[in-house]
Amino acid sequence: MRHLHPRTAARRGLSAPIAYVLTAILSLIWLPAGAEGTQRLDAYLKGLTSLEADFAQFTFNADRTRMMEGRGTFYLQRPGRFRWQYETPGKQVIIADGKRVYLHDLELDQVSHQSEEKALRGTPALLLANNDPIDRHFTAKPIDSTDGREWVELTPKAADTDVIRIELGFGDTGIESMIMEDSFGQTTRLNFTEIKRNPSLDAALFEVDEKAGGDFLSFD
Repeated sequence: MRHLHPRTAARRGLSAPIAYVLTAILSLIWLPAGAEGTQRLDAYLKGLTSLEADFAQFTFNADRTRMMEGRGTFYLQRPGRFRWQYETPGKQVIIADGKRVYLHDLELDQVSHQSEEKALRGTPALLLANNDPIDRHFTAKPIDSTDGREWVELTPKAADTDVIRIELGFGDTGIESMIMEDSFGQTTRLNFTEIKRNPSLDAALFEVDEKAGGDFLSFD
């Protein structure tokens, strides 16, 4: 996921950042510790209504120079609502309320938004909105470990997605790391901690007050 300046987001729309955010969320939801491919998916999804986790994100360009380091918290409420909240390097929030996706830069007091259908088109995030089996959209296989964790690789089957490869690392407490490679040569690593399954979440986490002031930029 790229941390885009709003002018860049305005030129490109919201699809790129949303693709990375929801790929991360979907991966965290769907593959429990010890999974080989997707055989434990149904058991893990049964009864899952919400998630909360802290994250640390490190993004590198094609020559492996670090471009960004970010930290924050994400919240998920099924179906279709999430909040991806950055505390560093700048306060920024990405919210989906079930109908629209909002990218809110708190420091610039600016919100960019799109319909979920448009924002998620052509990305693995589309799976959040339907009940398709994961193997319809991804090829999943276990890969060799060099750090004692169990690793699974996901390769999107669609040709029109920015994300071309995802690696998920599972430890004793569940998913601990995710590495994503995109079609621009960038690599993003996400480390997850303090994962909570089915916490009680305030509905206000998934709301954006359009009357609160600032600029609202629509890409529909």
